Amino acid sequence: MSRAALLVLADGRFPAGGHAHSGGAEAAVKAGRISGAAGLEEFCRGRLHTAGLVSAALAAAAVLGVDARELDAAADARTPSPALRAAARKLGRQLTRAARATWPSDELDALAREFPKGAHQPVVLGLAARAAGLEAVDAAYCAAYESVSGPASATVRLLSLDPFDATGVLARLAPELDRVAGLAVEAARRVTEAGVEALPAASAPLLEISAELHAAWPVRLFAS
Repeated sequence: MSRAALLVLADGRFPAGGHAHSGGAEAAVKAGRISGAAGLEEFCRGRLHTAGLVSAALAAAAVLGVDARELDAAADARTPSPALRAAARKLGRQLTRAARATWPSDELDALAREFPKGAHQPVVLGLAARAAGLEAVDAAYCAAYESVSGPASATVRLLSLDPFDATGVLARLAPELDRVAGLAVEAARRVTEAGVEALPAASAPLLEISAELHAAWPVRLFAS
């Protein structure tokens, strides 16, 4: 295992398409729920403990060898919004392309054949981490961090928020990110014994509703 591979996978410049998505931040900014660093922190905290936890557990379970089709179906069941499901698959397709070029693997090749339109991004993330020789906890950290770093980066563009303030938000959330990653790995290990029903299903209804409204905007800066 090369832990340095985690730096490559988690790097915002890795060509996986995440820069085009705000993780719900664009809709939250327009609705006035994010107007500065304090609002961004609350938004990211909520996202981390809901969508972030679910994504981290899915990614960790994929590293542990849980069947990708079962995990993809579980991700679908935990994503009520059609707009968010479409975004997750689009991101998954892009990540599959990037991961296959970076860490060639039979499992990633099989995933691309099984899901030509893309599997859910966290599932692909887990298999990419597995192909890179990383562990379940690495994938969990990567998924959890993505759940907050994307909105933080997007808010800098949307509000011209000071990048130092946005980075401060991420730093203050670090202890909670540690806890979420730990919970995700625990859940993933239970999946290997009890099935995908053991995965967390933390919901964020406002994110789902906002995603549907955002998808209908005629003009928007981010895809989701």
